[in-house]
Order: sequence, then C-alpha cells, then structure tokens
Amino acid sequence: MFFEKNDGYSYSPKVLVAPLDWGLGHATRCIPIIYSLLNNGATVFIAADGPVRLLLEKELPQASFLPLSGYGIQYSRRGKWFSLKLFLQFPRIFMAIYKEHRWLKRTQQQHVFDLVISDNRPGLFNRNVTCIYITHQLAIKTGNSITAWLAKKIHYRFINQFDHCWVPDNQAGNLLAGELSHPTLMPRTEVTYTGALSRFSRYSAEKKYALLVLLSGPEPQRSIFETTLLIQLEQFTQPVIFIRGLPAEKTLPAISNKNIEIHNHLDSIALNQAILQSEIILSRSGYTTVMDLAALQKKAILVATPGQTEQEYLSQYLLNKKMFFTANQENFVLAEALQNAAVFPFAFTQNTVGNTYKKLVSDILQSLKNQ
Repeated sequence: MFFEKNDGYSYSPKVLVAPLDWGLGHATRCIPIIYSLLNNGATVFIAADGPVRLLLEKELPQASFLPLSGYGIQYSRRGKWFSLKLFLQFPRIFMAIYKEHRWLKRTQQQHVFDLVISDNRPGLFNRNVTCIYITHQLAIKTGNSITAWLAKKIHYRFINQFDHCWVPDNQAGNLLAGELSHPTLMPRTEVTYTGALSRFSRYSAEKKYALLVLLSGPEPQRSIFETTLLIQLEQFTQPVIFIRGLPAEKTLPAISNKNIEIHNHLDSIALNQAILQSEIILSRSGYTTVMDLAALQKKAILVATPGQTEQEYLSQYLLNKKMFFTANQENFVLAEALQNAAVFPFAFTQNTVGNTYKKLVSDILQSLKNQ
C-alpha cells in the first residue's frame, strides 16, 4: 500500500481522484488506488474538502489537493424518516452534481488531466479526458421496488457517461456486496471488478484490547450511537480502544473509565495495528469498513446506520453468509451483542481481497502512455 518512489518513469500522467464526501469510506477506499497510481509514476491531484480532505492530506502528502465542495447531505435523527429526508434533498443533490460537472470542465481546461477517477461523484465526467467511475452500488436498495428501479435508472444514466466503471468487489466466488455489485441488468459502460479494496495489511500482532469501537458515518446518528456506547462502557472492565471517526475534531469527550482509550482519529498505520491488536470490532456496516475487516479477517459486530438501506442490506447479507455478526442500533445492548458474537461462527475465506486493482491501474496508465 505504501508509496514506493520510482524515479525511472519518463512519463508522468496527471490523474485527478475525487471521492464522495458521504462519510469517510469513499475516501479511505481510494487510498490503495492512489498509492498504486503514485507507484506507477502518476502525478496525483485529489479533489476534496472538509474532513475528507483533512484525512487524505495526512495520509497522502505526495498528492496535490484541489478544493471541491461536497454534497452537504443532512440525515434524520430517526431512521424511519431517513429515506424521506434524503428524497427531499434530491434538488440539492442534483445541483451538486451539476456544479461538480461544471467544476471539472473548468479545471480540466486549466490542468489538462490525463485521467479522472471519481468515486461515486456522478457529475465528474468530461468528453476530453478518460473518466473512471467507482461504485459498489450498481443496484440501489431503497426498500421499495419502484424507487429502487428508478434510482438505478438514474444512476445508470450517469454511469454511462463515463468511459469505465470499476466495482470494488470480486467478479465471482466470495462476494462482499451481494446484489449491490452484481445486479441482473448492467450499465452500457464497461464494468470491471477490482476485487475488494483495503488500505490495510494482515500480520501477526499481540492482543492488547478486548474491544475496538470504530465509529463512522453521518450525523446525527454517529453521535447518537456514540453516546449509547459510552454510557454502556462506563462499567466495562476490559481494555477498549474507541475511535470516534472525527479527523477534524480537537477535543475528546470526558470519560471516567480508565480502561477506555479514546481517539478522534487514527491514521492508516495506527488503525491497522489497533484492529489487529483487538479481539473483536464493533463498527458500522459501511462497505469500506466491511472490505477492511474482510481483508484483516477480523471478527466484528456490525450495526447499520438506522434507515440507511444499503447498510441494512449488507448487515443481513453478511450475517446470512456467517461472515459477521450484526445487531440493530435501536435498543442496542453491548453486553448482549458481545455474548452472542462469542458463539458466532465467523466464516472467513482466504480469497476475499486481492490485488486486481493494481493491474487495472497499471494497464490504464500504460494505455494513456501508448496514446
């Protein structure tokens, strides 16, 4: 994953990478791709703002950064209103897509990129440059067949504007995203499966923590779940490391339990080690987290963000595959979840995560060089 400087490249293509700002997962799953670009001699520009930019600036000082506003989506405090509140923000979403498309048109005239890689930002296509779209949601779960069909139709209309679509999952065999990444009907744009993406590597580490809590995702649900967990951890007698998922935050919540080690954020190297040093992980069922845990083959309790249908689908799908234990945030009891997870089978396979994406990056850069 790490940067391996190679001064032997005579050709250095300019590549723009732009991850979606809904949580940090889209940004962190781009990290291995960006390292692969750098290791193949590319000059990388990252378009981001806010916490996403802050995280990637710390992880990738070799890259240059350009300001690009996020979507600014607001989430409901009650899961049952999640879909409605998101629907009411569709005009804002489509305006953000229009603005990012215009932004790329202006920026391309200035920088003349050779390649654009957009992680779930559907407006970042341009006919004057090769554009790749990354998504694991070819099918979109909405909880309703009509709205799911409509959402996929709209999504495909954008995907078909791109030259390539990369899907971070296996093409066959052990699938992590299930129907999300393998729908019956595919877009017209060429779809290539990259294998699961993870910035982490698996190695032997001495156990230090009984539990690692890894929070992430949209507010206010992140804070609601954090409050619940901190209350229940007050009497916890075993060592816990608690990662809040707030890279821009400077202060920490006051806690009286000395068994809890709490951080706002950890960089990739420190988080990789902390996960491997922990007996079990408690986290959201966001897809990037799922790929990371599968890469490390770590036992985990997954709790979907209430109302977020994609996470709810993944939780149930992975529970049925017996890869991860899952629980609901409503009426969540940590002691009960840990007790149930202790007897769960956690059936991992050895071929969950590969290096297919490295060859894809190398091949696309070689094709640009040949052009």
